[in-house]
Formats: sequence, C-alpha cells, structure tokens
Amino acid sequence: MITTETIKTTCPYCGVGCGVDTKVQQGNLIAVSGSKEHPTNQGRLCVKGSALAETVSHQGRLLSPKIANKNVDWNTAYSHVANKLSDIIEKHGPDAVAMYVSGQILTEDYYVANKLMKGFIGTANLDTNSRLCMSSAVAAHKRAFGSDTVPGCYEDIELADLVILTGSNLAWAHPIIYQRLAKAKAERPDMKIIVIDPRKTASCDIADLHLPLKPGSDGFLFNGLTHYLIASNKIDQTFIDLHCEGFEDLSENVQQQTLVQTALDCDVSEESLKTLYHWFASNERTVTLFSQGINQSSSGVDKGNAIINCHLISGKIGKPGATPFSITGQPNAMGGREVGGLANQLAAHMELNNPNSLNKVKRFWNAPNLVQKEGLKAVDMFDAVGNGQIKAIWIIATNPVVSMPDADKIKQALAHCDLVIVSDSSDSTDTLQFADVCLPATTWGEKDGTTTNSERRISRQRRFLTPPKKAQDDWKIICEVAKRMGFNEAFNFASSADIFREHAALSGFENTNTRGNNERDFDISGLAEISNLEYQNLEPIQWPINSTYPKGRKRFFDDGQFYTASNKAHFITITPRLPTYAADCDQLILNTGRIRDQWHTMTRTGKAHRLLEHIATPQIEIHPDTAAKLLIKNTSLVSLKDRGIEYIARANISDSQRKDSVFVPMHWSDEFASHARANSLVRPIQDTLSGQPEFKHSPVTIKPLTPHWQGVLLSASDFVPDKRMEWFKTPLANCTLWELIDLETSPSFTWLTAAYPKVDQWVHFKDSEQRYLSAAGFIGNLLQVVLLSGPELPEYDKAWLAKQIGTEFLPDQDRLRLLAGFPADPSLQTGKTICACYQVGEQTIINTLQSGEADSVEHLGEKLKCGSNCGSCIPELRALVNSHSSECISSVVETNNAA
Repeated sequence: MITTETIKTTCPYCGVGCGVDTKVQQGNLIAVSGSKEHPTNQGRLCVKGSALAETVSHQGRLLSPKIANKNVDWNTAYSHVANKLSDIIEKHGPDAVAMYVSGQILTEDYYVANKLMKGFIGTANLDTNSRLCMSSAVAAHKRAFGSDTVPGCYEDIELADLVILTGSNLAWAHPIIYQRLAKAKAERPDMKIIVIDPRKTASCDIADLHLPLKPGSDGFLFNGLTHYLIASNKIDQTFIDLHCEGFEDLSENVQQQTLVQTALDCDVSEESLKTLYHWFASNERTVTLFSQGINQSSSGVDKGNAIINCHLISGKIGKPGATPFSITGQPNAMGGREVGGLANQLAAHMELNNPNSLNKVKRFWNAPNLVQKEGLKAVDMFDAVGNGQIKAIWIIATNPVVSMPDADKIKQALAHCDLVIVSDSSDSTDTLQFADVCLPATTWGEKDGTTTNSERRISRQRRFLTPPKKAQDDWKIICEVAKRMGFNEAFNFASSADIFREHAALSGFENTNTRGNNERDFDISGLAEISNLEYQNLEPIQWPINSTYPKGRKRFFDDGQFYTASNKAHFITITPRLPTYAADCDQLILNTGRIRDQWHTMTRTGKAHRLLEHIATPQIEIHPDTAAKLLIKNTSLVSLKDRGIEYIARANISDSQRKDSVFVPMHWSDEFASHARANSLVRPIQDTLSGQPEFKHSPVTIKPLTPHWQGVLLSASDFVPDKRMEWFKTPLANCTLWELIDLETSPSFTWLTAAYPKVDQWVHFKDSEQRYLSAAGFIGNLLQVVLLSGPELPEYDKAWLAKQIGTEFLPDQDRLRLLAGFPADPSLQTGKTICACYQVGEQTIINTLQSGEADSVEHLGEKLKCGSNCGSCIPELRALVNSHSSECISSVVETNNAA
C-alpha cells in the first residue's frame, strides 16, 4: 500500500513567508498546497508557490563538486577550498577573501557563514544579495529606533483604516499579503487604500487613489506630509514629548515643503496630494507599507526615515493598525539580518562599531580573529574583486552576473579573480561559468532549517526530499571547510538544530541594560535549549521569544520604549533629492523590477512551464505617447542602450507607464534571452549610508529595431540559434519555444534544414519575395519542429500549436494547417494565459464573457476557476470583464444606437 505523508514547510520565494503543505509519496513530491494552520497565508498560495511541485526535478542540477570543471569527491573539494583560502589569507591578509550570500539560504546557513568570516577568518567582507533589496530600510530603522526593528505585523494591514503602498507593487511582488488587504477592503469598503508609484500597477486595482509621482521624488512627498501635519496641528504632541527627540529640527527642516511646492517637486496634482495628506491626518489606524521603490535609491535611507517621521510625529506606531512597515523581498532576508549577514553588521543585531558588542561576541564564540571593522558592501565588494584587492570570493545561492547592477562589470571582475567558488543547486547559472570550484548545494525541499519573514515570524523549512547524488547543505559545506582551516571545535555542528540553539543562545547573551531591560530587540533565547524534537515541530512564531515574551510579540514600541541611548525615537531630518543621474533630452528613465509569475533570475521558476505563460519573454513597458513619438509599435522590437550595453525586448505599450520612463523586468538571464539582462544597464550608484544600489532610475536611450525577419520556432529537440540572431527562449511542457529575430538576412529554408538534419519530411511555404517562411518538419510521422516567420512576429495560438509537437501526422492529414498556426475550429483557441494557476487563456475568458455565461470576476471563477486560487490575475480579469462582458457590449451598442 502506498502511503502519502504531509510535511509542513515554508515557501522559498518572497518575504511573505507562506506555510506550505507538501504531499510526499515514496520520497517524491506529488502536490503542494497552502497550509491552513500557518498564520501568514491561512491556506492560500500565490501562483509561484502553487507551482513549487513543478520545480523540484533533478534536471539542471549541479550533482558533483568540480575543480577546474572536473568532478571530484567532497573531501578533495573541501581540502582544496580550505587550502586555497588559507594560502591567500597568509599571503594577502583576511580582507583578501570575501563571501557573497543570499536571502535564499536558511538562517542556520547564514549563521555559520557569518561566524566563519567575522569570527575566525577575521574579515567582514561578507555581504548578501539582500543588500540589493532592504538594506536602506535597515539603516532607516537604526537611525530612528536605535535598532533594525520592524514594528508591526501583517494583521495591522487588515486592521488599518488607511493603507498606503509606496514603492510596492504588492499585488505582484507579495500576492498573499495583497489578497489579505483586498479581502479586508471588501469586508470594510470604507477602508482607504493609496498607491504611490510612478507606474499604475496591478495594485491600483483596489486603490482609492493613485499618485503617479515623478521617479525618485518620494522624499519630497513625505517631507511635505510632515509639514502638513505640523501646519494642520495633526501631530501627537504627548507622544512626541514623551517618546521622541529632534522635533524642533524636523519642524524647521520641512517649513518650505508646502503643499504647492511638493506638488511641483513630485509632479502630481495638488488635489490628489491634499487628499493623501488629509486621509493620513484623519485616520489614526494607518499603515504605510514600503518596499523596493523606496529602498532601491541613492537616497533610500532618507526616504525610509521620511516615512517613519510621519508615523512618529502623529503617534501612528506600536498600535493595532498603525505602523510604518518595510516588507522584504526575499524569504530569509530577515533571518540574514538576525545573524549579521551584512558587511556592516555583527551578529544578533549587534554592531561592528560597538566595542561592547565586539567583546561579547568574541567571548561567546571564543573567536581568535574577531573582525574589528566593517567590510565591503556588495557593489564595493565586486569592485574590489575587479581591481585585485579581493583575491578569492565564495558565492552562495545567488547569481550576481544577472542580479547585480552594472552586471557586465561583474562578469569582468569574476573572470580575472584568482579564486571563484560557487555553491549552487543549478548547473547553468550565468555566474557558474566563472567558477574555479563548483559546490553542489541542496535546495528547497532538501534543506532543513528556519527562515524569518517580514513580520519577524520564524518558520521551519523541513526536508522532505532526498538530495540528489552529492548535493550538500550549505551549512555543512561551510563547516567542513572551516574545520579544514583549523577551526574544528567552533564548527563541529551535527545538525541545523545545533546551529539554531547556538544562534538563539547568542541572541540572549548578556542582553540586558542597566535598567534591566533588553539591550537588543532581537532575542530568541527562549529557544536556546530547544530539543531536536521541539525544533522539528517548531510552530511559526514572531520574535522576540524570551522570558518576557515566551510566546512571541506582535508589535514593538507599544510601550513607547525604543533602543536608542535615551530610549526615545529619533526624528531624522532629511534633505530630499532626486536621483543622481537625470535623463538627457533623448533619454528615458529605466525602472527595473519583478513581474507576477517569475522569481529572481528564473533558476527555479524557469522550470515551471506554466509560470512562463503569463509573460513569456522580456518586455519594455512604454507610454503610448512616448511610443508614438519614437515610432514604436506594440510588440515590436526595441533596443535600450547605455554605456555601450544593450537590452533587446518587445514593446508593451501601456498608459500605466509615465511618459518619461520605461519599465523592464529583471528576471531574464543569458540562459533565456540573447540580450535581456536588465541589470547590466543599471548604473552602480549606491545610497552612501546603506550601500543599496539605485535600480529604479537609470538613463537609457531607446530606439525601435527593424528585423529582416522574425519568427517563432517550436522544437522537440535541441536547437542552437545562429550567432547573428537575437532570441528569446521559453521552455514549454513538451517542447521549447524560440522567438528568433534576424536583423541582417532573410529567412532561409536551407538554414532550417541544416539545423535539423534528422528531420526526414518537410512541408513548407515561402513567398516569391523571400519575406515569409513557414515550415513543419517530421521524423517519421511525428511532428518535430514548426517555424512561422515573416517581417512581423506571426500571430498564432501558442497553446494549441505547442500541443501538436510530438503528435503523429500521417501524410494524408492536413499538415498545412500547422503552418496557419491556429486550429481549424476557432472555439479551440485559448489565447495568452491570464490565470497561470489553472491555465486559463484570454480568448477562453473573452468567449465566456461575450456568451453571457459570466459577467463578473466571481462568475468567471465559478465557471473557469480563474482567479479563485492566488488571486494574482484578478486585476486583469476585472479589466476583461469591463471590456468584454455581454452587458458591457450591450451597453455600448445601446449608446451608439441612441447617438
């Protein structure tokens, strides 16, 4: 009898931290679902989480350690890495080595990495890709609160009467929290929601007000709000007097930031700005949720403090439904912050510039070489690799050749580095090609440890799959190298539970001040003696967890006590400024970010075919007026350039974009497109306080491209594009889809047959002017390849045509139908995928609406299931309902007839 086991774990994607129920049979994952018991998601999963079962295959995995691209055993790999690092340290000192890690690893992995680098090697050159997403919020918290404390919790978003989303497309980047907000709005329609974003994103679907401010002008807006609160006497003077410092300086600083001036600075209407200010002033329960649009800026720390100032001055903090809320991008960005996973942190929220903290950690770890100064942050770290200052870098679970700003420079730096070590689960990342040593690591489903989400909730990631071949846990790899470097006793951990207990004990070590209160906010010492069984069964819980809060704590600062020397919060006066680079007259501003169904550089989501259905190829989102001025048509090919670097994608003309800007997704790598690494265009400008790069504001030159031909090729076998071609690659369930673009020559049937020498039967069409070529190739009678091409990208039904690949077509069947690209029966057409959860296409939805079978989003869910799972597609469904429902069409007809 085959038994099915359900194992509870945590999603490996965004910082929401959803609980996942995995169903496992005979060691194989057969299904995933949202955990109803987990307080974060209460049974829901977004489309990425719902597709996790489709991402755990061993295909594309790194399966053995490699040195100079040759397989070796683990003992050889461990000794090689340890000896090489030791030699470099002996010759050049500890600062000649660095480690670059990721919010994808678990807290236990992070802990031993930080301990090795800062306690035993003696360098703080350990940084993380979380530097790219939330380090500005960390610095803002520290300046205001004296600690990196997220004051609120997800429940506050539901309890609030006003929720402000600023620099956050919550609907796509954190879908489950967006659905909790949407549900609260539906239950309490009087709740107000404001979106502050240069783009009109999917999050605006439930917004009462959208402010499309000038890119980078957020600091002016929130300074203006502070001025408004003071001028309108809407401040909490008692809270200010008892619990804050610096009010006089702040008040003087914002005197000139009047409503009129702010509207000019931000390029928004005075009316909409006044509405925002009035609603903030009038609603005690207000949450301002901010994310990458605030943080990823050369003044991101100041922007964060400008937001926090507004909450402090009005007393909207530490109360149910009232808080500033930084929501993190990665699943364990918060866990990395807890253990000191940034180059300017120590451990357990202790500081490198604090002699008392250094002394504590040195004694606790019995560390022989405890670091005494901050290390290099991400951008500076790779600059140091490039100039030879850093001789060895160990990269763990991240892909900086795609994700870092000025990404081509990262390529050059790694190519000239003496020793590049890469620990990863994937065998094909853009970064891996520069590795001298490749170490196969476990991934989600195989790892065992903890993560912490954006509301400080610690959850377990549990192992339910056997790692393939020689893959090892990151903590195990780090500890084995550390032992061979001579640090055996300090890294003699037998399990992740051992590491967690030490981490918990350090968090509470000498954590009291002269008044008997906690000196540090992060304290989970209540779990320091947790047994292996208790660790295995640990339920999600918010820190702190200690004798004062044995069951965790929802909110900080409800007692008005902060972690500064005076226990008072600090108002931080800022001078707002626009981004460093302004666009020239022939340039636009490039804004990069996430799309709905993809994650980071697609090493995991790229395996789930349905996640590539919604947006399958790189796009450049551009305003209609800007596109018309530049003679750019929808879906036409466009080039973005800066500093000799080029990005090529298709235009997506949308009035949700400002006229002065373009938006591109940051996910595509050289594995999926010929020239679509968006971050190669991003200039490496940083916030001087946080080191976080300015991903939201890079000047680019844009122009349309005119190919000789372009086409789609669906292939069941391997295909290598000609070097002269531009291309986009999309793995599908039973074949691979290539979009091919040739800027130089006409399509050639000879070229196609040479690319498929095993194909023994062809049907094809080519016009006399050599502008169009369509062909279908068969091996025996099985369809192997289809090419549709012409001067413009051909229209075709992707879902239908892809299903034909691998199908038998006898010679007397209508093989020419394949060259049309559509089924003979129009009712079989599905159109582009709107709902990735249930694979529901646009044309199917339109047909259902026009037939009168459904006339609302809810009815579509009942009829087709679309929108009934994660809800990410609901904004698009609502737009289709408004355009195509039979009632809408009838209304238009009646209006026209009346006219």
